[in-house]
Amino acid sequence: MQNYAANSVAAAAGMEVDATAAPAQQKPGLFAQKPNFKPAKAHEISDGEIQFRKMPVPQHRFTPLKKSWLEIYTPIYEEMKIDIRMNLKARRVELKTRSDTPDVSNLQKCADFVHAFMLGFDVVDAVALLRMEELYVESFEIKDVKTLRGEHLSRAIGRLSGKGGRTKFAIENATRTRIVIADTKIHILGSFANIKVARDSLCSLILGSPASKVYSKLRAVTARLAETF
Repeated sequence: MQNYAANSVAAAAGMEVDATAAPAQQKPGLFAQKPNFKPAKAHEISDGEIQFRKMPVPQHRFTPLKKSWLEIYTPIYEEMKIDIRMNLKARRVELKTRSDTPDVSNLQKCADFVHAFMLGFDVVDAVALLRMEELYVESFEIKDVKTLRGEHLSRAIGRLSGKGGRTKFAIENATRTRIVIADTKIHILGSFANIKVARDSLCSLILGSPASKVYSKLRAVTARLAETF
């Protein structure tokens, strides 16, 4: 009996020691402050390295580039914050990022804009590449669709343009794209879905379909596209 009482007293004393040794609980709400990181600038993302793009100027686009230089220079330098210069010795347009460039992707947008102008698009059409997302330039040749030579090739180019460019303008307005026919090369500027519709119409003309049949099919496809939007 005495041993049992002694054990109970020792156990009670041990519980008191454990209770006093337990650490005090922290008050709720005392957490570390959330870090506030400022957005990194373009030159910081690339470890301070300046990025370049160089686009060669074709011989037949040198004169139009001189005439439209100010219209090309202004949006690139002032809006996109990208340095641009014309290297007369190497005959190419050079772009590079600056310390105040807001986004790294601006450099590639400007390169696409200048490239579209070199392919033959007007400045007012090509500048949409800077201000709108999901615009692309797709290029293909007539021989990719069908191998044509001599007068057959000339007639195919004539069917693509139409009398006074009427067929080309009709496809552009219906599909909301811009088309450049440079000899046997065809360039289309627009969104992915619209480029597909315009390319299908041009391929039908190359294969020999009459313009009236292409118009009717184009009306049906554009009506269906308008419903989806």
